Amino acid sequence: MTLPLFEPPSSFDRRALAKRLRTLADENIWIGTSSWKYPGWLDQIYTRERYQSRGKFSQKRFEAECLTEYAETFPIVCGDFSFYQFPTPEYWQKLFGSAPPGLQFVLKVPEEVTAEVFPKHARYGPRAGLVNESYLNADALAALFLEPLEPYRARIPALIFEFGRRGSSPREFTARLDQFLDALPATFRYAVEVRNREYLQPPYFECLREHRIAHVLNAWNKMPLLSEQMAMEDSFSADFTVARALLRQGRAYEDAVQQFTPYDRIRDENPEARDALRALIRRMREEHRAGYIFVNNRLEGNSPETIQAVVGE
Repeated sequence: MTLPLFEPPSSFDRRALAKRLRTLADENIWIGTSSWKYPGWLDQIYTRERYQSRGKFSQKRFEAECLTEYAETFPIVCGDFSFYQFPTPEYWQKLFGSAPPGLQFVLKVPEEVTAEVFPKHARYGPRAGLVNESYLNADALAALFLEPLEPYRARIPALIFEFGRRGSSPREFTARLDQFLDALPATFRYAVEVRNREYLQPPYFECLREHRIAHVLNAWNKMPLLSEQMAMEDSFSADFTVARALLRQGRAYEDAVQQFTPYDRIRDENPEARDALRALIRRMREEHRAGYIFVNNRLEGNSPETIQAVVGE
């Protein structure tokens, strides 16, 4: 029996995807995933043998080194991790030092600044359900987040403020947001993501436009569809656009995690979201507008395959 010299080709063409994404990046359309440490992407985005230790897969080695291989396919990544804490200067130095210099990062601002009331969840400990005294505190944000990031700002095209579902009226939220945005340093570009559909009104978009802040087009369980947000007047509120394809409308985050883990393949195709992302790419190219587009595993089950389907020619 003669063994083949080469393994049969995978149905996932990583090289073709990398080439396509770099062509789009040359047009200032940057497409990547939300986070990157997913063993489910082994034999797809990641080479299994690269993370072997003593003949076995090493989770520790994978988490420490896989960002380098991620950058061989994707030109940008959305850092969701920073939503949960203020990373230390030492952490930033290690992260940016270990990542290839061409890899771009769009980072989420810590919820210590965007949560008005801490959710009633066990991970918040004694603070669960309490009012957050640092809510929309521009001084705290500057000192604890923006200043440590300044050495790397050339690699950070935008920072995202994510506001979860809230009880404030649209008018109250927009008024407080306006004051907060007015106090921000111009060191970085910013984008705002809301989860309350009732906030998507002219005063909100006008506030963003006046401050040159992008509205984050987001596919979320209780938000309007991406296509509906794109059709709203003034939803493109800056000279750049950020989009995050996160969840199918009507599906809870916890249900997506349960159904899709370990995120190794598409489990529930979402044609509407795919078509909306394709339309967004076309619009960004036609308007010569910078675009930063991120796909989450929780949208369909495997974000690399979703992206491959969206950008494939």
